[in-house]
Amino acid sequence: MRNLTLLTDLYQLTMLYGYHKNGMSGRRAEFTMFFRHAPGLNYAVMAGNEQLRDYLLELRFGPEDLSYLDSLKLFDRDFLDSLRDFRFTGDIDIVREGSIIFPNEPIVRVEAPLAQAQLIETAMLNLIGHQTLIATKANRVARAAKGGRVMEFGLRRAQGPDAGVLGARAAFIGGCGSTSNVKAGQLFGIPVSGTHAHSWVMSFGSELEAFRAYADSFPDNCLLLTDTYDTLASGVPNAITVFRELRARGHEPVGIRLDSGDLAYLSIQARRMLDDAGFEKTLIVASNDLDETIIRDLKLQGARIDVWGVGTKLITSADRSAFGGVYKMCALETDGRMEPKIKLSDNPEKVTLPGRQELYRLYTADGMAAADLIALADEEFDFTRPLTIFDPQDTWKKMTLTDYTARKLLEPFFAGGAPAGPSPALPEIQAWRRQDEGTIWEQHLRLVYPSAFKVDLSDRLWALRHAMLHEGDGEGKA
Repeated sequence: MRNLTLLTDLYQLTMLYGYHKNGMSGRRAEFTMFFRHAPGLNYAVMAGNEQLRDYLLELRFGPEDLSYLDSLKLFDRDFLDSLRDFRFTGDIDIVREGSIIFPNEPIVRVEAPLAQAQLIETAMLNLIGHQTLIATKANRVARAAKGGRVMEFGLRRAQGPDAGVLGARAAFIGGCGSTSNVKAGQLFGIPVSGTHAHSWVMSFGSELEAFRAYADSFPDNCLLLTDTYDTLASGVPNAITVFRELRARGHEPVGIRLDSGDLAYLSIQARRMLDDAGFEKTLIVASNDLDETIIRDLKLQGARIDVWGVGTKLITSADRSAFGGVYKMCALETDGRMEPKIKLSDNPEKVTLPGRQELYRLYTADGMAAADLIALADEEFDFTRPLTIFDPQDTWKKMTLTDYTARKLLEPFFAGGAPAGPSPALPEIQAWRRQDEGTIWEQHLRLVYPSAFKVDLSDRLWALRHAMLHEGDGEGKA
């Protein structure tokens, strides 16, 4: 674990200084994190919880941190001295890592002294936002592959080591089966995969010599890159020659990799050549700047590809560079009681939800998710009785559920500054993602023009929001 206390924006520290000067640091505050609807991000896969946990456990200002802050000449000695004992002592509830989440619903709920709740904003948005973005991209890629295995190998194109390592972790959660990233494999136990590059073939006198040398080195893990010179004229035929030699020695080849050209055509032809040679079970792996759209189109064209190697466009989430996470105050202690707060905006979509919120997922009798319901935390529901929910924007759009169940999505994460339980292992997180994804109808997850998943408000929360929107004096809002 690393101390990331100064992984923050300066304005967070200037606000902490202001809270300190005004005697406000200890006031209880409530914040929620969510993400806004945006093209290409109609759902997301929650990720990054473990790194948020590590950050909170290591949150403290060391001597070097305080010395640096002192050098900025912005803060007085009394404030800097107060930071020596700074720790996170609050409560956090969070959506389970690997869960399918939707725009505008609370995925993290923080209740803590104001200074603590404020300081963690930037790091939380960074840690949760980055991994959730990559996990979501990986999920879209894996869904396009429709059961084909996906390997992540984007490290060389990632925006730095942390993005590469944590991106590999997120990609595994989202649906990738392995990574080329050895460091990620070491840290998280992700299966690692990889064979050789074109330079291996070019290092030998001939392609056939290179293939033989590789097969001799890895007789039980032989996967050959066949496009260094000519895929169909030399690459695949030479691979077949070496595969026959391997089989004669009692070994079975793994497969070939295509990394350029018309992958649909080449894979079809290569499959025919391999099958004709008796290597029906030999895999065809494809790479070359792939993403979910290209994979979908290749499958529609009949490509015979078993494994998809996806790098740059996955690890960078090339079509969407940021998650767009938001962290907003929703309540603040005033005279001993929590008062709801709301952020107003000229942009209606940026008006926030006030008060301490709870998030429920509602399931029909067949176990499929029908909608998410955001309510005030102190509301009591009898989920054995019919429940009518409505769209918070188009309020005439209503749905009544009768035979259904409800599950709270926000689960205890930190209580009194300590973890509420152990962190699940990465395979457990991936398994949960598969299970949770299986409860969401396909139309909400499809790549193009997905149907919006219902995220509705309770009557009380809608009424509170409506009332605060129309307060005449505009005071008491955040």
